[in-house]
Amino acid sequence: MIKSCWKPLALSVLALTLLSACGQKSNENSTASNTAASAAVSGATVNVNTARGEMAVPENPSKVVVFDMATLDDLQALKVPVVGAPKKVLVPYLQQTLETVNNVGTLFEPDMEALHALKPQLIIISGRTAPKYDELAALAPTMDMSDSGQDLIGDGLKMLDSYGKLFKKETEAKKLHDDIQNLLAETQQAVKGKGTGLILMVNAGKLSAFGSSSRFGWIHTQVGVPAADSSIPEAPHGQSVSFEYVQKINPDWLFVIDRTAAIGEEGKTAQAVLNNDLVRQSKAWKENHVIYLSSASYLAAGGVQQMKTDLTNIKAAFAH
Repeated sequence: MIKSCWKPLALSVLALTLLSACGQKSNENSTASNTAASAAVSGATVNVNTARGEMAVPENPSKVVVFDMATLDDLQALKVPVVGAPKKVLVPYLQQTLETVNNVGTLFEPDMEALHALKPQLIIISGRTAPKYDELAALAPTMDMSDSGQDLIGDGLKMLDSYGKLFKKETEAKKLHDDIQNLLAETQQAVKGKGTGLILMVNAGKLSAFGSSSRFGWIHTQVGVPAADSSIPEAPHGQSVSFEYVQKINPDWLFVIDRTAAIGEEGKTAQAVLNNDLVRQSKAWKENHVIYLSSASYLAAGGVQQMKTDLTNIKAAFAH
């Protein structure tokens, strides 16, 4: 009886062994196939300096999702297509590009379902999306391109150079880089000896002042307009000030960011808010020395087109 059962049992064991071997071979083939596919997608890499250190990024990725408007600004200027971005961002010169991409949520809340469907090869973020870095990095290589907040133009040009290298657009990036450098030098020359400046943000009828160490401090530190008030502390959202403050500081020039308009909220324009008895007494208002920075200076700061637009406007205003 024992002998008669042995043969079927031996055959069963042999069958299981063969199945196991085939399964192992199949898994090995699948792993090899996945590795090969991964290598085909990644290919060569480019080292990019990010806010989280140097990162090796697959060269010239074809499916790029962008959560940083300065990056979208650069990529548009370099004619690099993207497949996804938050679409409800009010930067006029980016609207044509934004109309053609897939919506992937907002700058603060990525749509993970949309991202999974797109299967991006690279995700690029900055400060507003940075808290979601780990979640995004688990989905695809993610570059955090938040700027330092201390050297907008320098950081912006480095970012432009990185994208030129990453997307094989080095010639185009160098030309744009040189254009900005030349424009900056011309603007620095135009502002020399023309008086002090005060940077104001107008938001829902309220005012905030920004100093040399702020995200808008490039007007003082890089363009060279002396600060009318050197005591403004460093703060991400500026120092809350009054109309009386503007009258007291009495700058020669006012640089104004209209946040209400930039984010598409209803309310008085910055010009209407500032048009009151106290501000009208300032030298800046009397001399028509009020420069309204672009909405991109708030939403896409450091992008090549933002830098070019605002530097051009400042240069033109000081040339009169």
